[in-house]
Amino acid sequence: MQDYTKAVKEFVEEHYTGVTVVLVTGVGLFALRRWLAGGVCHSKARLDGKTVLITGANTGIGKETAVDMAKRGARVILACRDMGRANRAADEITKRSGNGNVVVKMLDLASLQSVRALAKDVHQTEGRLDILINNAGIMMCPPWKTEDGFEMQFGVNHLGHFLLTNLLLDLLKKSTPSRVVTVSSLAHETGKIHFDDINLEKNYETLVSYKQSKLANVLFSRELAARLKGTGVTTYALHPGVIRTELGRHFFPSMPLWKKILAIPFFFFLKTPWQGAQTTIYCAVDESLQNASGLYYSDCELKEAAPRGRDDAAARRLWDLSASMVGLA
Repeated sequence: MQDYTKAVKEFVEEHYTGVTVVLVTGVGLFALRRWLAGGVCHSKARLDGKTVLITGANTGIGKETAVDMAKRGARVILACRDMGRANRAADEITKRSGNGNVVVKMLDLASLQSVRALAKDVHQTEGRLDILINNAGIMMCPPWKTEDGFEMQFGVNHLGHFLLTNLLLDLLKKSTPSRVVTVSSLAHETGKIHFDDINLEKNYETLVSYKQSKLANVLFSRELAARLKGTGVTTYALHPGVIRTELGRHFFPSMPLWKKILAIPFFFFLKTPWQGAQTTIYCAVDESLQNASGLYYSDCELKEAAPRGRDDAAARRLWDLSASMVGLA
């Protein structure tokens, strides 16, 4: 042991500069990774007797959010498209949380019929709805169409949640104080609502579509807050961070090999799903937000949305267009 210690000491003395650089770099990278992980929700709020519905809760930040809600005592509804994966997720959530009150319901946000069916089911089977978390999403997919003919990213990320939220408003109002939390993205900052070509049929680009849908999330939450003022239902939009989830499954495989290689170091700095879920959880339960509504959050802090995300005229125009598209009076 003494020989080993002596050898290490001699090595360090001979390579002092190199060892110092390695240690400082390592500590710096660790600190950077911790900083990029963002804030943590410290609220101890209990949700006993309350009901939470989360879309897309069978994987990623949706599942981690569900685990947290279940640990707080809530009845948690996982609204998912793949029932097999959803049931397996429900079993995992029950085991991790110790809460057996976790149920699965079918929801395909690419089908307005499915959205309406879920809303009808919830009204018939649930006596209350305290927190609705619009979490599910699709990112940078090919130029697909929803069942109703809408561009897929706008249809799933915005229109499906727009309709679901509106159909569940009566139950949310009945359960006040209640919250609607919508997962958006930093991508909204460079997004634009293409009112003259909302389905991007003239020139479809995956990233342009994604940015439009995320801006729509922010505008929807803002206009919803205005329409629900004084009802006891509050709304929140958020950026969860850049996270290691399945959301990038449509664009990463199509990247050239050289880009994949260059991207490998970047993955070290991505948030875990647990870290990415923290701002969603914060918006859903933190007591300090009970009187706030229509605002935008990131890393468990209030942030200012991009100018286009604060355009009230655009928010009203988008609401009217969306209502027309999904058949709401």
